[in-house]
Amino acid sequence: MAYIKVRGVEHYYEWLKKPDTFQIKPVMVFIHGWAGSARYWKSTAEALLDHFDCLLYDLRGFGRSRGKLVVESQTPQAIPELTYELEDYAEDLANLLDELHLEQVYVNAHSMGASVATLFFNRHPQRVVKGVLTCSGIFEYDEKAFAAFYKFGGYVVKFRPQWLAKIPLADRIFMARFLHLPIPSSERRAFLEDFLAADEDAALGTIFTSVSQAQAELMPSEFTKLTIPILLVAGEYDKIIPAHMGYEAAALNDKVEFTIIPKTAHFPMLEDPQTYLEQVRKFLQISCL
Repeated sequence: MAYIKVRGVEHYYEWLKKPDTFQIKPVMVFIHGWAGSARYWKSTAEALLDHFDCLLYDLRGFGRSRGKLVVESQTPQAIPELTYELEDYAEDLANLLDELHLEQVYVNAHSMGASVATLFFNRHPQRVVKGVLTCSGIFEYDEKAFAAFYKFGGYVVKFRPQWLAKIPLADRIFMARFLHLPIPSSERRAFLEDFLAADEDAALGTIFTSVSQAQAELMPSEFTKLTIPILLVAGEYDKIIPAHMGYEAAALNDKVEFTIIPKTAHFPMLEDPQTYLEQVRKFLQISCL
């Protein structure tokens, strides 16, 4: 397991590369969504290793990454003010690339991670060749609906007994809202484990920053400003970020290509990996070897 300090916080990351090859390949960075981890991107990354070296990492406060800076000595030092604003997570990514000496990359990001990636694209366009946004879009602010969401989300985050992972079928129940087609039980269990392990402050903080009036007002302009080629992938039956939200985002900018993966929901890359990879490879102009 590899860790690297990003803005003073220990972040988990890992490289996936083809063994025994001296070929220099471009790098694709994968960004996961809320309360998840890099684990669910592994199968997608492995399918692209003929063309990319793949970098997976866990966002601050999620997966195996720490949630906060830990001061390891009494020596006075400048401690960065880290918030749970998505713009701050975009700067985490910029700093991670700096630490790993990566000048320019491809990015594939999902859900909340796709919002982080969109902000990163507009703040550091010179560092990105192409981007894939999976299950992303724009939404309208609804005060009552958002208030209910915050109340329910806060309760769910605060009540996360670790024994939940040991209950039979708990993973299936937990993932039911996110899926239309079945995924392997090992993937379902990993999602539940990641949710239970997420740092409480990070999980709560990003609920309020990713689904907010500010984000509803900001994201249309962010999509309008994009200057790099983007593929926006939606799941036909996604209840979390309905496909029409992705369509509306893509319509704001001719740099954004939009596609729907039929009969999938919030995890099209796992529900129908073949179709998902076909669309990604077509966009990246690479063939399946």
